[in-house]
Amino acid sequence: MKPVIALIGGFLGAGKTTLILAAAELVQRRGANVAVVLNDQGDDLVDTHLVQSHCVPADQVSGGCFCCRFPDLIEALDRIACCHPEVIFAEAVGSCTDIVATTLRPLLRDYPDRFRVAPLTVVLHPAAPFADPNLQFLNANQQAEADLLVGWAPALPPDARRVNAATGEGVAEWLDEILAGAGPVAAHALTLDYARYAAAEASLAWLNARVAAHATPAISPAMLVGPLLDRLSATVPNIVHLKLLAQCDSGYLKAALTASHADPVVEGTLDASPARDHEILINVRALADPAELQAIIECEFARLPARLAWKHVQSFRPAAPVPYHKTVA
Repeated sequence: MKPVIALIGGFLGAGKTTLILAAAELVQRRGANVAVVLNDQGDDLVDTHLVQSHCVPADQVSGGCFCCRFPDLIEALDRIACCHPEVIFAEAVGSCTDIVATTLRPLLRDYPDRFRVAPLTVVLHPAAPFADPNLQFLNANQQAEADLLVGWAPALPPDARRVNAATGEGVAEWLDEILAGAGPVAAHALTLDYARYAAAEASLAWLNARVAAHATPAISPAMLVGPLLDRLSATVPNIVHLKLLAQCDSGYLKAALTASHADPVVEGTLDASPARDHEILINVRALADPAELQAIIECEFARLPARLAWKHVQSFRPAAPVPYHKTVA
C-alpha cells in the first residue's frame, strides 16, 4: 500500500511538532510504521533531534521551504523509505505558505503511484491574529489554503476542529479524518504576491546554533539552561519562536518560548543528574537584526558556568522564496 503523506502547516510556535509527535505515537500504537520529514530555512534543527529522541525515524529538508526545495523533499522521502512508513508527516517551515500550489499539487500530479496525499492541516496559533503586519500576512495566508484547521485556543473559528496535542483531545479523530482519504485535498490554491511574501519572511531573523559545553563542576541540564532561558526571554527582542534542546548522558531538556518576556514550556528529564559534557541546540526566530540577534545569543551563552565550543552557528534573513513548482490548475 502507498504511504500517506500528511503535510502539517501553521505559524511558528503553533504546535506543529507537538501534534506530529502525538499523532506518530498513535500510529505506532496501532501497529503501523511512521516517519517524519522536518523543514527549515537553516539546518541543525531542534525538532529533528526531538522527533528522533521519541524513536520516530526522521529526516529534514534544510536551506529553504518545501516549495523551494521540492527535489530535496523527494530525496528525503526516498531516504526514509527504508523504514517502510505507512504514514509520513511532513512539517512545513513556520513562515511558509503557498504549500498547495508548490508542494501538494505537484505531489498529486507527479507521484500518484508512490504516495497518497492527505488534506493539508494548518495548526492555528493561539496568539493570532498578530499585531505585526508581516507576521499576520504569513499567518492569514497559511490559514486560507488549509483543507483542515485545527487548534486548541479557547475561541476557534467555526470551521476549525478542536485538537489539543498536549492533552490528546481530538488527536485520534483528526488522525482518522486525514488518513481516511474522504475529504478534499489541496483544494485552496492561493493567488499570492511573492514580493510581499518575501518581505514578510525577511522581517524575521533566523538563528540556528550548536554548542558543546563542558561544565566544571558537573551540572544538571535544568540548572545549566534554566537561567539561560530566563535571560534569553528578557534580552532577545521580539521573539517569535525559540527552541532549545540540551542533551547529556543523564538526559535531555527541551524548552520553547513563543514571545519575549514569557515563561518557557519545558519537557524532558527535568531530574537528570549532573554531567560535565552537554550539547545545546538552539533555534531562534525573532523580529530582529540577524547580527544583533547572534551577538545577544553569544553573550548570554558566554555567561553559562561552562567552557564553550561553538560547533555551528548561522544567523540570517530568509532569502526570497522561488518555488521549484507552481501548480494552480
